[in-house]
Amino acid sequence: MTMEVVSEARSHGGRQMVVKHASAATGTDMVFSIFLPPQAEGGAELPMVWYLSGLTCTHANVTDKGEYRAACAEHGLIFVAPDTSPRGPEVPDAEGWDFGQGAGFYVDATEEPWAANYRMWSYVTDELPALVAAEFPVDVGRQGITGHSMGGHGALTVALRHPDRFHSVSAFAPIVAPAQVPWGEKAFDGYLGPNRSRWRAHDAVALIEDGARVPDLLVDVGDADPFLERELRPELLERACASAGISLQLRRQAGYDHSYHYISTFMADHLRWHAERLI
Repeated sequence: MTMEVVSEARSHGGRQMVVKHASAATGTDMVFSIFLPPQAEGGAELPMVWYLSGLTCTHANVTDKGEYRAACAEHGLIFVAPDTSPRGPEVPDAEGWDFGQGAGFYVDATEEPWAANYRMWSYVTDELPALVAAEFPVDVGRQGITGHSMGGHGALTVALRHPDRFHSVSAFAPIVAPAQVPWGEKAFDGYLGPNRSRWRAHDAVALIEDGARVPDLLVDVGDADPFLERELRPELLERACASAGISLQLRRQAGYDHSYHYISTFMADHLRWHAERLI
């Protein structure tokens, strides 16, 4: 698979890269960022943490504002951040910011006109991991995943459905039960159709209720997050994990909102938590 390095910069002794490649899954060019810590210079295969971004974001939001590089350099973690949807003038889009381009919800759409391009589940679980493993010094046996908001939803569902691949999972302000909140209902109805039984495979709370398991979870939410009560509903995840015997560390951070000011504050904590399980 041909890839193009769009940019590269030295940071914390490592290399921050932005990469573009043609995607068979989405039928478009896709862009992702990858940070290779200084430990990668010797050619050793390193553990990797995936970061899935939220609504309206691209790879650039966390790359520019996430403040992850120092912690990745300390722990020897590769950090990969894909885009949130296919993009381009030929890709279907919708009015508003919570559906269409920038809002792929990490599902493979089955409804028209979205089905041809909006295949973000296949992209982040199959195609991009294969490319990264082929081109960079990653240890595929030591992978973790995290994400924010819509990307927190993606991180939880990807890990719950691939427990043998991902040995650590965390999330910042995740949409834990998208089938029960407006953002998710809009996205799932548009991408997957009105049959709600098909939505359960992309709903973390439903997956846990249906038997999916991971050993433990770290989740941060800000108690000043304007989306907390209507869209995020962390109490539903808390209840599901308690019933399933999953160890959940749910931290309600006083005074923090939904922004990258909040994410960057606790990013090092999350990466340390991942490193403890991957190294």
